[in-house]
Formats: sequence, structure tokens, C-alpha cells
Amino acid sequence: MDFLLTEEQKMLQDMVSKFAKEEIGPIARKIQEDETYPSDIVKALADLGVMGIAYPEEYGGAGMDFVSYMLAVEAISRYCASTGVIVSAHSSLAVDPIFRFGTDEQKKKFLPDLCSGKKLGCHALTEPGAGSDAGALKTTAKLEGDKWVLNGTKHFITNGANADIAVIFALTEPEQKTRGISCFIVEKDTPGFRVGKLEDKLGIRASSTSELIFEDCAIPKENLLGDLNKGFKVAMVTLDGGRLGIASQALGIAKAAIEDSVVYAKEREQFGGPISKFQAIQWMLAEMATEYEASWLLTYRGSLKKDTGKVYSKEAAMAKLKASETASFCANKAIQIHGGYGYIKEFDAERYLRDAKITEIYEGTNEIMRIVISANLLRE
Repeated sequence: MDFLLTEEQKMLQDMVSKFAKEEIGPIARKIQEDETYPSDIVKALADLGVMGIAYPEEYGGAGMDFVSYMLAVEAISRYCASTGVIVSAHSSLAVDPIFRFGTDEQKKKFLPDLCSGKKLGCHALTEPGAGSDAGALKTTAKLEGDKWVLNGTKHFITNGANADIAVIFALTEPEQKTRGISCFIVEKDTPGFRVGKLEDKLGIRASSTSELIFEDCAIPKENLLGDLNKGFKVAMVTLDGGRLGIASQALGIAKAAIEDSVVYAKEREQFGGPISKFQAIQWMLAEMATEYEASWLLTYRGSLKKDTGKVYSKEAAMAKLKASETASFCANKAIQIHGGYGYIKEFDAERYLRDAKITEIYEGTNEIMRIVISANLLRE
């Protein structure tokens, strides 16, 4: 799909791909096995400008576009889906809402460190009893003098254990449910804010997924992000961009599964020749490649619509739905092509399948994506 990309985007894609192959690829399996957060890699990506790639230079970003961000997340995820989601959650879910909804003072205070990668961000909407149903939030924020006081627990928060700045959603008018949700910016060392349980996950094991606990956590009144009781809108708009980030992560996983399968099929010999000569293998590869290309185009379309300021909620949901299911499909076929070797940790095929599954779940399950898509269609 090079014909769709500008020269600048191609250069960025080549640069990040080269870095990911040389620096992330060799350690990807080990950091997954050890559940080691790749702090040195994240710092190096910050030095490359990747942590704020789609944001203006005045805020410490690289001044590029969202398509470039899509390409970067895919290239990183090709070698390590954990690192890919670290970048995605930081950029799409923490930086973007501050950039889109923040006051000038908030942007000047928080964005330079976030966009430059000096600090890491996370986004905390999900709770133990509130996943797809944001109206079931229990975390509250009460205004006491010139402070908002937060109480509650967030759950399954990507980057939670490592983030310096968290974008938090809490009820300011509990009886109003989604119409009483507000958004806040909370800094790591704020008294009453702490990291709880770290989850032991099936995949993306080098990224932290944790609880965030608030116990009489008092933050400045000016840390309200967006309008009072309009936090649900902030969350939904932010998740549209986040879904494109997850689609990009899924593309990277699918690409890895395809490329590894092609190499293996050419090298593995059975019945006197490489298994790439068997029609069964050829057809699996053909289906994998076709699904990947279709997913890439959907993700590109959603990213382009975001860049041009158009409504892209349906396109983001379509991209996330298709790309995530493609990642799982390609990873599953990669194991089949690798045969018994695909089931052991000596090869990466089994890791791709473990990493792929979560892309069908977070940033809205694929069942929710179907609801979003159909709701948009029925409004047209």
C-alpha cells in the first residue's frame, strides 16, 4: 500500500521498522516471558519522537499525523505487541484527550513531558463492575473547596503501574450515570493515589496492566479535563482514536504471523520438498495476506478521516473489529503452518496467538464494535 503513503510517512515507517527489528525483536520473547517492562526501549522510542508522533512540535511532539502514528504502532507491534500497546495507550488514550479537551494551561503543563516521552500516560475508565457499561462506574469525585477528592478503584489499566500521569473518569453526579461522569488528570505522586494489583496475563505480558486505587485522593480543581459532567463524551471520543491504535497493533501481529509463516513454509521440508509447495499451505497464506490487506485499508481509512477532521467512529470500530479478528486468524493459521513447532515457545507463533486475543477485547469488545457500527448505519 505504499502508493497511499507520502514520502515522509514511508521514511518514518522505514525508520521505526528498522529500530523495532534491530532493538525490540531480539529481546521481545524474553521480556514477555519475564514480564519485564521495556523501559530502555520506551526511552529510545521517545528519543525517536514516537511517543508524541501525531502532536504539534510546540507541545514536544513530532508534528506528524495520525497515519504516521498508525504506521509506527504497526511496525513496533510486528516485533513486540506489548511495546505496541504501551505506545498506543499512552498516545491515543492519555495524550489525545488532554490535547483535544484540555485548557491552554493544562496543555502547557502536561503535554510537553507526555509528547516528548519524558513521562508516560494511562487512561482509566474500566472498573471491576464497569467494563463495556461505563454507566456502572463507582469511582466518585467530590468538590471540596478548591480540590476534587477521588475515591474508587480502576481495573485492567494498561500502563497503570508505570504511568506518571493518568486520565481518570469518575462520577460527579452519581444519580445521572453517564450524564454525571467527569474526567480528571491525576499525577502519579498525588497522596491517596496508588497502584494496586498487577494482572498476570495470557499475552502482552511485557506491558503493565493494573488496578489504580484512589482513597481520598485530592487533586487541584483545575485538573478537571473538559466540561463538568461531560466526561462520557471525552471517553467515547478518545476511544475512537484508541480503537485505531489497537487496530494498528493487531496489524503488526498479523504481519508477524504472515512473514514468519512464509519463511517457515519455504524452509520446512516434508515428503521430499518444502511445504510451501503444498496447496493447503499456499491457500492458508493467501487467506492470511488477503485478510491483512483488507484490515490495513480499513485502518488507514479511519486514520485518514481522523487526520482530516471528519467523523470516524464507525470507521474506527470497523478497523478494530476487522484487524483484531484478522490478527487472531493469522496467528492461528501460523501455528497450523508451523505444525508442532508452532505450539512450543522456541518459535514465536504461539506468542502471536496469545497477544492477538486481547485485541478483540480491549478498547471495546468486538461485540461492542458491532453495536457501534450498526448504530451508525441505522442513523444514516
